[in-house]
Amino acid sequence: MAVFACADCGAALTLPVSQVALPVHAHQRYGHELLPALLESGTYAVDPEPFGPPWRPWEEIGAKEAEARGVYAPVHALSYGPQGAIAVAPGDVRGTVLIPERCDGYCMGLDGRDGPNLACAQCGREVATRIDDCTYWQVVWLDPRAVRLISADGLAPRVLSWEALWEEQPETPPIEPIGGWSPLWTAAVAVALAHLLAASDGARVVLPDGPVADTFRPALDALLPTEPSAKSLALAGPGLSATVADIFVVPRHPQTGEVWPCAAGAAVPLPADVWMYLAFNHNQRHLPVSGGLPDGVYRDDPPPQLPFGPFRPDWDVFLWTLARLPEVRQPWLRAIYDHVKDRRYSHPF
Repeated sequence: MAVFACADCGAALTLPVSQVALPVHAHQRYGHELLPALLESGTYAVDPEPFGPPWRPWEEIGAKEAEARGVYAPVHALSYGPQGAIAVAPGDVRGTVLIPERCDGYCMGLDGRDGPNLACAQCGREVATRIDDCTYWQVVWLDPRAVRLISADGLAPRVLSWEALWEEQPETPPIEPIGGWSPLWTAAVAVALAHLLAASDGARVVLPDGPVADTFRPALDALLPTEPSAKSLALAGPGLSATVADIFVVPRHPQTGEVWPCAAGAAVPLPADVWMYLAFNHNQRHLPVSGGLPDGVYRDDPPPQLPFGPFRPDWDVFLWTLARLPEVRQPWLRAIYDHVKDRRYSHPF
């Protein structure tokens, strides 16, 4: 376990927390409502990307400088803030006060547009950026230049083995209890879709029938050719029998960020809670079926919640991920990137 403290005065700024992998939806914007906390209480994650202002537009950066930073396709702008920002749940933060002149937001809260908006209550140093506006996952980003890690009493949670993960990891269903597609799913599938396209080498991908096909086929049909040459795809991971395929969709460990190892074939990572649902829920229906109840049969329980429209991966998360894959420099994949980027508001997949 660890506690983060002010680098100047040493005052504790968080409760004891243990490190987990940065969620794939860390920078997702979704809908126009308040989203829950990005991380569970008692955990933290580190973002390897630069975070916050100053921002520089693509026209100023240029392709060569962007590529040196691991970005291989044009983006609107890149952050030149510090690398290694530390994400914690807002409820785990202690000993901070808001900086009033940095509290701008879009409509319901803070969006961090002006940089750090939390200061150490003891010495006044700017230490973190709280984000809790609508469309954003609620989180506090600790500035790695302004905090230091100190040890804390207590045992850290055990790191689950893959076998224990299979037995204990709760699944995340694609539809939320109130209806509508889960933002966790739209982000997770968007990241996997970017990696899947890169692994396809531009060939048609043959998907297994069932939830995997329902999830990926509409986007792949819209983005890849229908020519005869094809690559096969299958799920691989704990609890599944070994199979043969060109591409495997595998779980990503929620604590370590490690990807299930594949002896052969390309690995496409998917968060473990989403992967578990795809792997072991084969009888779930999320679209209405034709027909009705037999004569003489009456039911008074409410029908299951159904989404308002077809499932679509998050195009913004998709573009963010694809821009950071070196394969996007290939002409065919760059054409897909440009197609989605130019048609993001017209449902490109």
